[in-house]
Amino acid sequence: MLNITAHVNAVAELVHEKRADQDRLLVAIAGAPGSGKSTLADEVAKRLRLQKCLAQVVPMDGFHLDNSILEDRGLRGRKGAPETFDAHGFIHAMQRIKHGGEVILPSFDRQRDIAIAGSVSVPSECQVVLVEGNYLLFDEEPWRRLFTLWDITVMLEVPMPEIRARLIQRWLSHGLSRAAATRRAESNDIPNAQRVVARAVPADLALQIGQSA
Repeated sequence: MLNITAHVNAVAELVHEKRADQDRLLVAIAGAPGSGKSTLADEVAKRLRLQKCLAQVVPMDGFHLDNSILEDRGLRGRKGAPETFDAHGFIHAMQRIKHGGEVILPSFDRQRDIAIAGSVSVPSECQVVLVEGNYLLFDEEPWRRLFTLWDITVMLEVPMPEIRARLIQRWLSHGLSRAAATRRAESNDIPNAQRVVARAVPADLALQIGQSA
């Protein structure tokens, strides 16, 4: 908890430094799958709300393409790769958030493996939007079109052996056997994680998380 508390402090302090200049900040929290993006975003949002700053978390995972579309495109086994998201829809949504006003967005139900439409609200009065996802700093088209929208960028850096362990545990928690969980992680999740790291642009904050985190 000490490690994540330090990270929460670092992000919150940077948010407060930037807030004086504009009405709404977009904070990109990027990293490989299993790096802890959702946890950090949720904790930063809690901290900001306690400090009387209205904050909302927006997950990129709500823009997963549906499994039926992935099946049609032969991409079901690659789910989580950049090409398995509605990248253009996500970019458009971020542009709307940047412009201001209320924006309604989808989220992702990991247990059911589906996106849920209209399940996240960014109210018009929201001051800080914490966007978390794998490809927010991904230096390939069309994802790089996001770069000019972010006011603050954060990258979680986790050793790949720790990422592997976390991803296997994620599948175990879904009821897969150890062998099946390992296959799922090594066949798709870990290649996606390596791609995130290899193609990321530098962030304002690079937060290193070791195996003891």
